[in-house]
Amino acid sequence: MFEATTILGYKCEFEGKKYAVIGGDGQVTFGNCVLKNNATKIRKLYNNQILSGFAGSTADAFSLFDMFENILEHKKGDLLRGVLDFSKEWRKDKYLRKLEAMMIVLNKDNIFILSGTGDVVEPEDGKIAAIGSGGNYALSAARALDKFAMIHPKKLVEESLQIAGEICIYTNTNIKILELE
Repeated sequence: MFEATTILGYKCEFEGKKYAVIGGDGQVTFGNCVLKNNATKIRKLYNNQILSGFAGSTADAFSLFDMFENILEHKKGDLLRGVLDFSKEWRKDKYLRKLEAMMIVLNKDNIFILSGTGDVVEPEDGKIAAIGSGGNYALSAARALDKFAMIHPKKLVEESLQIAGEICIYTNTNIKILELE
């Protein structure tokens, strides 16, 4: 069973500018063995206007990325309409319903978690989302830093993932980050 990954998405306004940041660790494990330390699980979509990251089966996630990117093209980059149509397709297709992956997608205005069952979830606070084995650790750290520290959004994501990597055995500290500013 694959256990690997921590992905953290964060959107906010900082010093009068809107930011969207996503980060992920690089570890892929199979059972109690590390298969890879430097995997890239985040990417930019639709003309570099949308950030995304996945947790779960790599092959399944790439299928979802491709499908989501096609929908975004048809929706001209409208993230809200894109995730709703994506969810409809995911639920209708018997093959897709068996995929073992989750995604976070965000831009400067919206952030969503797309579940393995086709659900679209907007985080309760509307700005921080985390998935994967170390997701809850990264989410807790990000909420605390968001509430009590005035740090740049990219640094908040980096520090939160660093904390998760120090706690979760399925997460490492080989962190990659993408941002929209």
